[in-house]
Amino acid sequence: MNETQQQRLSANIHLLGNVLGETIIEQEGHAIFELEEQIRALSKRWRTGDPEAGAAIKALMPGLIDDLPRALAVLKAFTTYFQLVNLAEDEQRVEILRDRALEAQTTGVPMRETLAESVAKLRDEGLSEAEVQHILDELFIVPVLTAHPTETKRQTILAKMATLSDTLEHITTPGLLPSEERELMEQLREDIVLLWQSDETRDRPPTVLDEVRTGLYFFEVTIFHLIPKIYEELERVLAEVFPGAEFRIPPFLRYGSWIGGDRDGNPFVTLAVTEETLRTMKETVLKQYNLAVDDLYQHLIPAVTRVEISDELRESIAADLKLVPENEVEVLERFRMEPYRQKLIMMFRRLRATRAENERPWDDRARNSRAYRHVDEFMRDLRIIERSLLANNGERLARGRLAALIRQVEVFGFHLATLDMRQHSARQREAVAEIFASYSIFADYQALAEPDKINVLTREIGSARPLTAQLQFSAPTNETVALLRLMRRAKDEIDEDAVQTYIISMTNTASHVLETLLLAKDAGLLGRIDIAPLFETVSDLDAAPQIMAALFENAAYRRHLELRGQRQQIMIGYSDSNKDGGYLRANWMLFLAQRTLARLCDQYGVKLTLFHGRGGSLGRGGGPANRAILAQPPESVRGRVRLTEQGEVISTRYANMALARRHMEQLVNSVLLTAGRRPRFAQEEAWAQRMDALSDIAFHKYRALVTQPEFLTYFHEATPIDHIGALNIGSRPARRKATQGISDLRAIPWVFAWTQSRVSLPSWYGVGTAVEQWCADGQDASKLAELREMYRQWPLFCTVLDNVQMGLAKADMEIASLYAELTDDATRTAIFSDILDEFQRTERLVLLVVEEDQLLAKEPVLRRSIKVRNPYVDPMNYIQVALLQKLKTERDAERRQQLTAAVLSSVNGIAAGLQNTG
Repeated sequence: MNETQQQRLSANIHLLGNVLGETIIEQEGHAIFELEEQIRALSKRWRTGDPEAGAAIKALMPGLIDDLPRALAVLKAFTTYFQLVNLAEDEQRVEILRDRALEAQTTGVPMRETLAESVAKLRDEGLSEAEVQHILDELFIVPVLTAHPTETKRQTILAKMATLSDTLEHITTPGLLPSEERELMEQLREDIVLLWQSDETRDRPPTVLDEVRTGLYFFEVTIFHLIPKIYEELERVLAEVFPGAEFRIPPFLRYGSWIGGDRDGNPFVTLAVTEETLRTMKETVLKQYNLAVDDLYQHLIPAVTRVEISDELRESIAADLKLVPENEVEVLERFRMEPYRQKLIMMFRRLRATRAENERPWDDRARNSRAYRHVDEFMRDLRIIERSLLANNGERLARGRLAALIRQVEVFGFHLATLDMRQHSARQREAVAEIFASYSIFADYQALAEPDKINVLTREIGSARPLTAQLQFSAPTNETVALLRLMRRAKDEIDEDAVQTYIISMTNTASHVLETLLLAKDAGLLGRIDIAPLFETVSDLDAAPQIMAALFENAAYRRHLELRGQRQQIMIGYSDSNKDGGYLRANWMLFLAQRTLARLCDQYGVKLTLFHGRGGSLGRGGGPANRAILAQPPESVRGRVRLTEQGEVISTRYANMALARRHMEQLVNSVLLTAGRRPRFAQEEAWAQRMDALSDIAFHKYRALVTQPEFLTYFHEATPIDHIGALNIGSRPARRKATQGISDLRAIPWVFAWTQSRVSLPSWYGVGTAVEQWCADGQDASKLAELREMYRQWPLFCTVLDNVQMGLAKADMEIASLYAELTDDATRTAIFSDILDEFQRTERLVLLVVEEDQLLAKEPVLRRSIKVRNPYVDPMNYIQVALLQKLKTERDAERRQQLTAAVLSSVNGIAAGLQNTG
């Protein structure tokens, strides 16, 4: 960020901060404003090394907590400040992108991580036009939105922040008239008052359908409208880089969703909810098509007195008129001189009829002859208009808004996004066991050895007899069977892409996959869906190649793959593997699993698509997605990838149109490059041996910590984990089972708790010990040189250590020590002393390897942002610690409820300040 850009950002933050200050005084009075300013000033002094300032903040806490309304007002002030700062930083990112784009245009050098850069690189690598076309034909990119509960802002707040963003952009536009500036300032003040008077947290958990609607919000405001622009940009750069060549760009970039389909551990995702989700998604996309067709109606005004139309269009209009009621024919005849508008009116009404039909349950549908039966019928009408324009001097018209709509229909169909279904492997196993027992096939299927399970499953998959014609089993088994039937109906009633993937959580045997395939066969889905095993834990990742080899050798599964075009989707989990084995071990096992699975699929002639279950935080696979993709084994991606986008990551990436476009371009850029000539490293085998050793040391260090007897006590007492479940940010319970251990705790609250307490343990712990032991505390010069070589030359190791630097930079041991005081001396000595030692060790040795004297030296903007934010986040941590301390001794139920509500407000504020949750 140059000085001019920094001045713009500072001016925007100053503007928003001033208005917020006015709002606090207006809404709460001078006393609250002065208290907030006092705490902020003390925090700044503490950050500059004044220990007395920290003691002064601590001294303020008891009186503040005794007066909860004042505490909540101070929390609200800091939370709202960060919401506005985040908004200003987003606007600044947009300005920087524009500056870089202008620079690229001036210099002729493509901007980094853009489509122009990736296509130019493919050309420079020597790829021919035919080879590029082959890449495009095989390209497959599917971001999948999930409802994983890490987004603390309600949809109402997201919409209000979008309004504020628009106002800020307009108010900073040069050349405003004084009257325009006054009006915009008044609007800004009004919106900040509304933000102040709103409640960031919910008073109840969201329902699954609430989560569905939040996900659909991003489709409506950005994704639906941006998708055709990405395709248009790719067409443009291909024509520019390969002049004279003609490329065919299939719909390679699509979107998926888990919201309303992910039932693993979420009892609220029922069959009725899933069906309603599918219907709501269809309604959303049909509404968008209605708006687009209406826009085309206003746009396409060519008259037959000026230009001809095709016979095909004329015949299509005549056929449509036969379906129109007599009382509407006369209205349509008014547009006979403007046939495109006439056709579009009828298309608009057919879409409305389709929407009306979609509102009725699938079992109670009155078929409307005017409704589109299938998306192909809608596309056929659009193609008729396109061909008529192309044949009659309308090429420019055909390549404009009409082309954008055609591309949207190719991508979104009548389904909007493919809805994935996810279920725990145990559910399918229990269902199959009950079905087998009811037909006297096996009294105790679950007791069979794995080879015997595979044999019986293979036989039954190949059998023509149905096992589930009657739903006469227990409620859980009936639901499991009915879900697959619902998937088949969705494919028939909506379109083939409405559902495509069934994900099996905690897959650890081949029979888990075959059990699902048997149930799918019974539902008429053999060869019609991808069955994706999800390998999550360290041991499951290690066993994944053997499990997949057993499936590829299985006759029944080979038949399924043949029907799927020899394509296999495999999901790898970043969250549970990290919680299970620590940061370094998880990342290395994920890399090895990808490499081995890719080679295995090549061996069996299977086309692999890896599905990356990445979260937003570093401990759950977060960090820049494009860099992570390019750091994967060269043989693993090769132009095909699915990846989850979760929680606050969705709003970060898709709430702003310009930033959403940047994210999409970065994603496509990196996946395109994986299909090119990937670099090969002569030293990779030696590097792999080093990573084996390093990850093994880190794993044992991590497991030694989390298995200490005092660890669970520390985790529950020195973090807000016991309150996160009450935050009302997700419909899914925080635990798979009602236990107090970490094994059944979901990865999101695990990471969330460590983030709140400023430890960020899942993103760095164990790395320092690994480096220390492997290179003798940095004293073995040859081994240190080897690690430095790996960092400079190997994208995987570079990405891992850069993410560790980010985790260390966002952590703060002085704040973490405040949380450590919440537990007893013995627990604190056993756990926090170890955490502090490992933090200092990791920071020192990582800096030694990357050859820098401070963390994030190559990321000055991020480093500065963290430094500037800390004095404003710290007060909320002080307040949260004081609240947690008070809760330990408070016995009055009403008072405890009030304190808990205040804790949740602090959680929300710290999340806004750190821009990270789980």
